[in-house]
Amino acid sequence: MKPNRILFACLMAIAMAFTTRCTDDNKGNGEPTLYTRLGGIDVISKVTDKFLTNVVADDMINTRFEATVGNHYRLQVLRNNLIDQICAGTGGPCQYKGQTMLEAHTGMKISAAEFSALMADLAAALDFCEVAEREKNDLLTILTPMESDIVDK
Repeated sequence: MKPNRILFACLMAIAMAFTTRCTDDNKGNGEPTLYTRLGGIDVISKVTDKFLTNVVADDMINTRFEATVGNHYRLQVLRNNLIDQICAGTGGPCQYKGQTMLEAHTGMKISAAEFSALMADLAAALDFCEVAEREKNDLLTILTPMESDIVDK
């Protein structure tokens, strides 16, 4: 499998981990959704842009993303999908219609170290964008259970 496809799948995995069908601004209990608490689409877009920058600079995984980064169209599609998936998964109005994590990653031989590197790149992007600790932890908590569908055992 080509390295760029694996990288693309890793990024998609993170984004798909956020996918839900909730579109309300609160959870039904009066508390705002994570989407609202994060700051909506503007903050999600900024975090996504910084996340992609971090991935490109990450020597642990960046070679897997070379072809995607080298193609402006593919990079824009990836960026938009990540934004939509995070938006949807945190209770925002966006929808993601892609594959499940297991479907997207079967046979890719993604290591636990690569998954951890992506998570660290996302955490660093959240810190850079000054996302509050509670929202950062809530967002990262959504991803943790996805590791079993992403990482090759």
